[in-house]
Amino acid sequence: MATTKWQLDPAHSNVEFAVKHLMIATVRGRFAAVNGTLEVDDKNPKNAKVDVTIETGSIDTRQEQRDAHLRSSDFFDADRFPTMHFVSKRVDGDPRGEFKVVGDLTIRDVTRELTLNVTAEGLGKDPWGGYRAGFSATGKIDRREYGLTWNQTLETGGIVVGDEIKLTVDAEFVQQAAQAAA
Repeated sequence: MATTKWQLDPAHSNVEFAVKHLMIATVRGRFAAVNGTLEVDDKNPKNAKVDVTIETGSIDTRQEQRDAHLRSSDFFDADRFPTMHFVSKRVDGDPRGEFKVVGDLTIRDVTRELTLNVTAEGLGKDPWGGYRAGFSATGKIDRREYGLTWNQTLETGGIVVGDEIKLTVDAEFVQQAAQAAA
């Protein structure tokens, strides 16, 4: 099976999230340290494999006190669980347009299936002679399913942090040089 290997370009990729705060506003953040690979089966692109690792300590919500709390044992416990990991299991739909990537997301040693709605944004040659591919993706998780259960109840009966986390990914991959057969 011939495959084409691609490396995630972290300088041109974003992994972002949004969550309700006090049930009335949305807080957005991102992870600054993301690495990953994409392997595409040249004969059947639906057999593509995605493998992405995100450093939990690289969380950035533009508010250091909140970021420190998110790195703590109340949330990501970044000292004990320095990374979260997504590995695809299958691709549903046409990978040249809009499709779904179904895989396993592991946070704090808890693994759950995640479906990402993906759009192929383009493929082409860059100014340096390489090839790049761009994708955007969205998905949702319930943070409680991953052990991220910290919260406080408000006097009004609501909660401080919403349970549903909306994910947005913009990824650019660089094609790797073909390896000579051994």
